[in-house]
Amino acid sequence: MSNDNERRVFSRIAFSSEITLSQGGQQWTATLIDLSLKGLLIATPENWNADTRQTIDAAIKLSDETTISMSLNWRHTEAGQSGFECAHIDIDSIIHLRRLVELNLGNENLLERELASLGSAR
Repeated sequence: MSNDNERRVFSRIAFSSEITLSQGGQQWTATLIDLSLKGLLIATPENWNADTRQTIDAAIKLSDETTISMSLNWRHTEAGQSGFECAHIDIDSIIHLRRLVELNLGNENLLERELASLGSAR
């Protein structure tokens, strides 16, 4: 029987940071736990009441000049954590995310394999 780690194609990068989620007129601040080229995991905010059937916008501030912005689809919430799949990401944000993953993986071949998988997953 396979588990999530055996099915996982995209490497998770532990990255503790503040993330801002928004939907409609609502906004939540959460702690980012990890991310990959395909999605992310957060500590679910206490006041979380988003419509999980609709996309949720996310902003991860890397520095004063650099933010990764993406639209997310909710996938699961359990044990105080919520997982999301990236539905859309702009070109500047994917460049920053790719660099972040590349620096943390330390293996260019693995990064290229994940990028190829990302293209075939759509």
